[in-house]
Amino acid sequence: MISKIQRRNKIKTRIRGKVSGTAARPRMTVFRSNKQIYVQVIDDLAGATLVACSSKGLEGGTKIEVAAKVGKAIAEKALAAGITEVVFDRNGYLFHGRVKSLADAAREGGLKF
Repeated sequence: MISKIQRRNKIKTRIRGKVSGTAARPRMTVFRSNKQIYVQVIDDLAGATLVACSSKGLEGGTKIEVAAKVGKAIAEKALAAGITEVVFDRNGYLFHGRVKSLADAAREGGLKF
C-alpha cells in the first residue's frame, strides 16, 4: 500500500521533471500545511526565490478564503517586481480546494499561467 506522502512525492517528481522556472517565466510553487498555505515565485536557473507570500498573519474566513487572499497578495507582489507570467507548480497536490482557490485569485490579480 502506497501512503499519501509517497503518492504526493511521486507526482511532485513527475511535475518537476516537466516544469522549470526561468528569469522570463519563473515557477510559482505552492506548499500547504494543515494550518497555513505558502507560495513562492522561483527562478530555477539562478536558484533564487524572487517573491514569497504566506497565510501567516492573515485572519478570518475559511482556509479556502485565506488561500484566495494569499493568491491576490502574491499577484500584487509579483507585478510590483515586474513578473507577469509564471509557470504554476501545484507541488503534487490535487488542483482543487485551497490550491485552486489560490491559483484563481492569482489569475484575477493579473498573473498569467
